[in-house]
Amino acid sequence: MKGGVLEVFLESAKGIRHTNLIGKPKYYVIVECGIQHYKSKTSKGDHHKVSWNEKLAFELSMYECEKLTHLGLRIMDKELFHNDTGFVGEARVYLDEILIEGNEKGLVEQTPKPYKVVLDDETYRGEIKIGLKFIPDAVIRKKGKEVITMERSYEDTIWNRLLGFCKMSWWRLSVYGRKLNPDECKRV
Repeated sequence: MKGGVLEVFLESAKGIRHTNLIGKPKYYVIVECGIQHYKSKTSKGDHHKVSWNEKLAFELSMYECEKLTHLGLRIMDKELFHNDTGFVGEARVYLDEILIEGNEKGLVEQTPKPYKVVLDDETYRGEIKIGLKFIPDAVIRKKGKEVITMERSYEDTIWNRLLGFCKMSWWRLSVYGRKLNPDECKRV
């Protein structure tokens, strides 16, 4: 299995638990993919319909693709009068199918679909809607705040660039690679 980039499109949530006693909730999501984790932007809204519309990208090695089982999503709520946060719920998305299919087909994209949000007491309340995209043999490039996923071609690897440079350098240093002066042509 090859490594690649897993893009997570964090769309929205609805029907989730409201943890604030007063004021409007400010929800954010901590997305965990193996040892990597990202915090989404904070969304203002009510607990009936929350919207983020944010794309997060995780670069996965070959080893991570083989061992990774799921994506963890923890929904948190910033408290109004406190600096701490309240746990709202969590969801788990299993990645086996998308990683295997992505390696076979070259690219797999899953449109946003809802996943149930699990509370502390192992009951369900609400759902979070996310989309997934897996691009094998790709790398993440950052341009300012924007994250760009680029497919890595065989010719673009460091080894091939180094090999090409060495071939070019040896060619230039050899007798055959340098241009002969008109005087040298007469001697030959």
